[in-house]
Amino acid sequence: MSLLGNLVWLIFGGLIAGLGYIIGGLCLCVTIVGIPFGLQAINLGVATFAPFGKQAVSTENQNSLKIVFDVIWIVLFGWEIATAHLTAALILAITIVGLPFAKQHIKLIPIALFPFSQELR
Repeated sequence: MSLLGNLVWLIFGGLIAGLGYIIGGLCLCVTIVGIPFGLQAINLGVATFAPFGKQAVSTENQNSLKIVFDVIWIVLFGWEIATAHLTAALILAITIVGLPFAKQHIKLIPIALFPFSQELR
């Protein structure tokens, strides 16, 4: 069932969203300071390609550098990405057919906010 969901997800916007994350991540990797943020954006893009059958979990090793990076991410990028996922989820939740896809957008919100301390497994 998750294979079918991921296939439909890719066709109806998941591919574009994932490519957007990856292109943005590559742009961030141009500077040395942006490399950690660019790598996380690329990881988000790969996770966005197939969200069905996975869940958001916290990473095992938390350190102060990850917390600082998460705070910088939230201020610069995270809140916009999370708002975009929330808006897409609200629009998709209008119809019954869109509910599973809305759930996937809701699942991606914590990862979009805290990419250094959350991942999709």
